[in-house]
Amino acid sequence: MKSVLTAALGLAGVLLIGNARAGEKGTDVKLDKYTSKTPATWQAQEIEPKLKKFRTHQFKVPGTEKGHDAELVIFSFGGGGGSVDQNIDRWKKMFRPPEGKTHDDIAKVDTFKVGDIKITYLDISGTYEFRNPPFDPNAKLEKRPNYRMFSIYFDSEDGPYFIRMTGPAKTMEHNKKGFDEWLKNFK
Repeated sequence: MKSVLTAALGLAGVLLIGNARAGEKGTDVKLDKYTSKTPATWQAQEIEPKLKKFRTHQFKVPGTEKGHDAELVIFSFGGGGGSVDQNIDRWKKMFRPPEGKTHDDIAKVDTFKVGDIKITYLDISGTYEFRNPPFDPNAKLEKRPNYRMFSIYFDSEDGPYFIRMTGPAKTMEHNKKGFDEWLKNFK
């Protein structure tokens, strides 16, 4: 009787734990030994096989209006990928500033620590210009006005990791608080 009761209690515990996990919102993102749970509204996406070599995570971040979603991608190049300054420069050049302004006028760069991780955070707005596929000089240059990007150089032991969220400015502003909290919660 004791073993049946123990088994029943064990099964009940497993069911309770399973239900608690099923009710949790968000996705755990692990970068080296650090983990943070995304906001519940972020939708994890499957990464295309040809992109899995460098992408570790990809999310759709809902827009304020239908069809105005943002995309968050985390990249890792196995310890490579360039210096902080090289990346900040490259990320700034993905945006065209308005007439009479410079990249430095439309960008804000902050550095801070999350635990023992050094974070460099670029927030830039303007006309987003990119090629799809990237780095293909023959690919058509796409331009998206009134866009914004948060780009992070996450300088951890096995990194760095590169976190980039890009989308319409209104969507980005709506999701900035959640993005910042997620970033600062890496432990």
